[in-house]
Amino acid sequence: MADYTKTKRTTLKRAHERGSYDHDKVHAILDEALICHVGFIHDGGPAVIPTAHWREGETLYIHGSSASRMIRALEDGAPACIEVTMTDGLVLARSGYHSSVNYRTVVIYGSGRKIDDEAKKLATLKTFMEKIAPGRWDELRAPNDQEMKATTVLAFDLVELSAKIRDGGVEDEPEDMNDPVWAGVVPVRRTFGVPEPDPQMRADIGLPGYLKNYTGPG
Repeated sequence: MADYTKTKRTTLKRAHERGSYDHDKVHAILDEALICHVGFIHDGGPAVIPTAHWREGETLYIHGSSASRMIRALEDGAPACIEVTMTDGLVLARSGYHSSVNYRTVVIYGSGRKIDDEAKKLATLKTFMEKIAPGRWDELRAPNDQEMKATTVLAFDLVELSAKIRDGGVEDEPEDMNDPVWAGVVPVRRTFGVPEPDPQMRADIGLPGYLKNYTGPG
């Protein structure tokens, strides 16, 4: 598959060598991340809202209350900028200037469209749940009419975007190499703890297989 096409907005100006337009790399970041940040204009000014997201093919989805300001601002196709970041390490150099962070990011530009078809809406909400916990959807009570009415799903085509990745070590000045300062990378790893059952849950319900040794999406 060809790379995503660069545009004026997605062509990296600084540290351009860290940029990527590769589909697989972009998809991997979006699929592993649980939260994205959605930037949009509300009442004439900028707003950024964090929310959960999921991907199907070349489409990114978000959902929210039908009454939320973000959903109401974007459901008619207003422009948005969506950003995802995964932090992978602290890069501690011999100078503050060269200290950095290892990261994987994706920035997406586009306009959303509201999913009005109820069957499609239900199917993609299932995809969202399956991203979080594969196999869980079929155990759950199906959403009722009121819940479906209260939830809006927006779709954004993955067309204008870029990824930026820093995954290296320390990059110090040659004259600083002998300074008596520890330098290196402190890895950042996301872990999930032991599931804590709801105290009101029935005693005969055991831990489902998809939560045993759970490591998260992606």
